[in-house]
Amino acid sequence: MNRVFTVVVALLVLTSTFGIGAVGAHDGVAAAQSEIECEFPATVTDATGEEITVEEEPERIVAMQPSDAQMLWEIGAREKVVGMPVGQYTEYLEGHDEPTDITQDDGLTVNTEQVVDLEPDVVFASSVADEEQVAQLRDAGITVYQVGDATSIDDVRENTETFGQLSGECAGAAETLDWMDEEIGAIERAVEGEDSPTVLFAMGDGFTAGEGTFIEDVIETAGGENLGSEAGIESYGQISEEVVLSEDPDWIVYPDGNFEEPPVSDQVLQSTTAGQEDQVFAVNANQMNQPGPQVVYAIDALAETFHPDAYEAIGNDTAAANDSTNEAAGNDSTDAADGSGGEDQPGFGVVAALVALAAAGLLFFRRR
Repeated sequence: MNRVFTVVVALLVLTSTFGIGAVGAHDGVAAAQSEIECEFPATVTDATGEEITVEEEPERIVAMQPSDAQMLWEIGAREKVVGMPVGQYTEYLEGHDEPTDITQDDGLTVNTEQVVDLEPDVVFASSVADEEQVAQLRDAGITVYQVGDATSIDDVRENTETFGQLSGECAGAAETLDWMDEEIGAIERAVEGEDSPTVLFAMGDGFTAGEGTFIEDVIETAGGENLGSEAGIESYGQISEEVVLSEDPDWIVYPDGNFEEPPVSDQVLQSTTAGQEDQVFAVNANQMNQPGPQVVYAIDALAETFHPDAYEAIGNDTAAANDSTNEAAGNDSTDAADGSGGEDQPGFGVVAALVALAAAGLLFFRRR
């Protein structure tokens, strides 16, 4: 177990900042109210402390990881992307097979020579991108922007704005932000004043999201109370079965795609309110685990789950948008709404990394 924990600590250091999106336009949103200015040259400081300057509006962009591609798709920069990982981890994106595949045979490892050959104006690299590869690209004279960790929905907003500024897609980024604000605002107003159920986000191997995490922000925005934080967990850590039983969660939420059933023990299911009242929910892993604009759909699904009566007052706008997005992505809308559609994407963020680790068979709660 110490070996596993060491790996997890390393993964925490390499946290990423993305979510899964499907289409770049958000129907039903009026003219953008957010103000984002696109002026070139554009200079920003990235997560590595490097001052990055994009001299002119880029015409050729490379996304080093699927998560980078998702953000570019969301803000409407799809046509500028000339290279990205092409395969099972980006097939949810419409036209995902049009750019050049920059990965090696495993479909994940970036081929830096291929990236250089594409002569991109700018490369977007999530924070789990290989540091050596980023350095190699910069040594080749290529502008690389590496994104920092997102620990809140506000961080997602900031990342969306920066992607818009550096890609020259400020209007699309502003529209995306307005859409997020409109949908999240409606959900927050609906659940305001409602009792907050305690929620265990079960990631497998006993890991859960604690205080100061993106997952906690998602749960609280949906009208829940994060059990991990209440139990004294900071960031992402392991919580014992005894503590879970003592805290007695009202809901157990877990990411689909990695688990066919909740990654907790039978004892937890039999002895907690969540298990006894069948209040167990599989949330779409793509939407929940990776901090990006489509987290709106995860918040929407959780709010409807925790507060069905209050949620009904919101109307069907968000749900309809969710269905429309998943249909455009080629997903079954019913599966997407109940959290059963899609596969978790490796290399997108700390949550995805930890879930992938747990899915390898390291299930803390499941006693042999």
